Amino acid sequence: MQRFVQLAFDLFGDDPPEAPRAPPAPGPAPAAPPAVPMAEVFQPGTWHHPRANRLVRLRGCEVGYEFQRGKRRTIGLSVGTEGLSVRAPRWSTFGEIEAVLQEKAGWVIDKLIEARERAERQARNRIAWADGVALPLLGEPVRLQLDPAHGFSGRGAALDSATRTLRVGLPRHASESQIRDAAQAWLMRHARNVFTERLNHFAPRLGVQWTRLSLSNADTRWGSASADGRIRLNWRLIHLSLDMVDYVVVHELSHLRHMDHSPRFWDVVASVMPDHLERRRALKASALPLGED
Repeated sequence: MQRFVQLAFDLFGDDPPEAPRAPPAPGPAPAAPPAVPMAEVFQPGTWHHPRANRLVRLRGCEVGYEFQRGKRRTIGLSVGTEGLSVRAPRWSTFGEIEAVLQEKAGWVIDKLIEARERAERQARNRIAWADGVALPLLGEPVRLQLDPAHGFSGRGAALDSATRTLRVGLPRHASESQIRDAAQAWLMRHARNVFTERLNHFAPRLGVQWTRLSLSNADTRWGSASADGRIRLNWRLIHLSLDMVDYVVVHELSHLRHMDHSPRFWDVVASVMPDHLERRRALKASALPLGED
């Protein structure tokens, strides 16, 4: 039996099983249906992708989803911040697609609920970039202070550890976007330093060697690893506690031993982090504070 593509929203989760692949149907591929007008079904308890062109009822909920055909071998479902997207081979019938959606209805609704709740948490934690704003750094608040006459060296900002103040070398009349850009540039540099130190701390304990670190700005993924030792981490993890940072670091380094989420993989994670399940739950429940990108 084949498997679905991994869902982008399902952070560090196991992939759901794929539907069996049917043989290609003869003749031309079925045409995509016309866009469905969604305005009349926008109600509480419903989900509608902004580019929805298909509508389905799952577990009593109306779900408007984005549907596309392409050069692929299986029907794939993905749930992101915008809602449900479905990708299907050119030969798949709408009956087959409907059957897959009904089979995975519980999974889809659960992920849509998670996505909505996460978006609400992020909205509550959104940073308004201004002089005096508090922002989390490794789980503890620091205060951003505009410092037009700064005397520190560096590229626009510096952290005063004694007072937990991030001093940003900008004038008092700086715009929100200028403050955000300067502060985030410092946060990204600090994230790289912290992540590098944690990678170097855990790699020998796991018996692996990483080759390159890059930072991402993804909305739904904390990190990824490549078989050649490249590690990619979301720089916004620098807002969260070191326990959560370490979990992501160990998770990605463990993929250098096993590029899957098999029991062997989780055994590797547990070998250096016995409480990884608790850390994983805390990470999934967190809401990264997001500015206006």
